[in-house]
Amino acid sequence: MPRKTKVSPEKGDARTRLLDAARDVIRRKGFDATTVDDLCEAAGVTKGAYFHHFKSKEALGVTAAETWSQQTGALFAAAPYQRVEQPLDRLLAYVDLRIALIDGDLPDFTCLVGTMAQVVYDQYPAIRDACGDSIAGHAKTLEAMIAEAIRDSGACADITPRSLALHIQASIQGAFVVAKAMNDAERARDSLTHLRRYLELLLKPAKETSNV
Repeated sequence: MPRKTKVSPEKGDARTRLLDAARDVIRRKGFDATTVDDLCEAAGVTKGAYFHHFKSKEALGVTAAETWSQQTGALFAAAPYQRVEQPLDRLLAYVDLRIALIDGDLPDFTCLVGTMAQVVYDQYPAIRDACGDSIAGHAKTLEAMIAEAIRDSGACADITPRSLALHIQASIQGAFVVAKAMNDAERARDSLTHLRRYLELLLKPAKETSNV
């Protein structure tokens, strides 16, 4: 995931600095507890600059979710797992990457849109929808490899690429929640390691299963 960085006046324009600040401050404090003053201070901009770019805190939240999708989308699109030949191995390499990204302080590796969605789903429907689009959009990038893995495994016909892709995202977001609740990043690593084992057993190619 995009890492926490110290935002400085030299780093891009005011809008970019505010979005970088939102990514870091909201993951650390939560959406409700984050104030416009917090964002301006972290970004090194004035309130006038803030309201020039964002008419409200909700507007910034929507744009922050959309920007997060773009940044993380680029990260995963260029990741080495994309070049793994066998579909199940590719999916497991994706989970391995998610485990490897669990590094540093809790707010630095947790998901911005997941963090926001837990609070805003009823209060700010526009942010909720942007967070939902982000999570569902990322899940969709896994569907083709999941479909190939299901085909190779002969897994239960009730398993669909979409449902499994969304379950993977639910497992990842849940792992972050448990890590926060227990203040222990290792709990997230454990959860995703269990997810990896589950996928490996669920989608083991049929020819391997028949040899057991």
